[in-house]
Amino acid sequence: MENNTKVTEFILLGLSQNPKIQTLLFILFLFIYSTTWLGNLAIIITVITTPNLHTPMYFLLVNLAVIDISESSVTSLKMLLDLFSNTHTITYNWCITQIFFFHLTGGAVVFLLVAMAVDRFVAIYKPLQYLIIMNRGVCIGLVAGAWLGGFAHSFIQIGILIQLPFCDTNILDNFYCDIPQLIKLACTGTYITELLMVCNSGLLLTLIFFSLLVSYTVILVKIRTHVTQGKHKALSTCAAQIMVMSLNFVPGMLVYDRPFKVFAGEKIASVLYALLTPMLNSVIFTLRNAEMKNTVCKLMRKLLLSKRIG
Repeated sequence: MENNTKVTEFILLGLSQNPKIQTLLFILFLFIYSTTWLGNLAIIITVITTPNLHTPMYFLLVNLAVIDISESSVTSLKMLLDLFSNTHTITYNWCITQIFFFHLTGGAVVFLLVAMAVDRFVAIYKPLQYLIIMNRGVCIGLVAGAWLGGFAHSFIQIGILIQLPFCDTNILDNFYCDIPQLIKLACTGTYITELLMVCNSGLLLTLIFFSLLVSYTVILVKIRTHVTQGKHKALSTCAAQIMVMSLNFVPGMLVYDRPFKVFAGEKIASVLYALLTPMLNSVIFTLRNAEMKNTVCKLMRKLLLSKRIG
């Protein structure tokens, strides 16, 4: 589309312009990114290599781990490169590309969390038909639907965004390209555009978040009143999913659920949403799920023993 954009690159201000602080941030975020990879890879390898974990819930969990790695990579790699080389520019095309993949993976996470809530609902309310209802085809369909939902969400965002002209100002007050900062630089009226973006991001997040809260409330009531065998395991699994859901939705709503005006905690919310949440998802699911935690520990012991023997 022809949009009369004159800006060819943007300058990312990042989290700090102090060289010493940038060095500390590089070390910190390299640790976070490495932990994200290690934690989610541990989940993926553990589930794949453990036959008794080949269930619908763990199938969805593996796919969440894959998306978390992808989502973290979209923002972390560019930020780490900027902190290491002290280059804080990004071309217009790469900026748009980063936004597309960031919202693609972010949207996929949201819809996959909906799928995980559906899985728990079926497991609690239809335990005898659980494996029949949540068969392999349904699980693959839910994962494919999550990616398609993320693609549709991101495609709409980008379709609106690329029609905006950017003429002079090219300074983005963030460590990655995202719609709230970029849309402020457009040299045209953006109020209607902002409302469209809020409806497609913030409003959608809010509606899904409160729908999931109601769903999990119904599930928890059912567990407490009717479930006798495996109650603790069911409660622990639901608690982990609620914590992960809150981590993914609340910062996102803070960033996107309003016309795009600067607020004091915007960068903190962005760090939590884009960098910390993909790491914390794996930590929460590993620590809150006794079965997963025990299996990971057994796998680690086997690896250590094999190294010693070798």
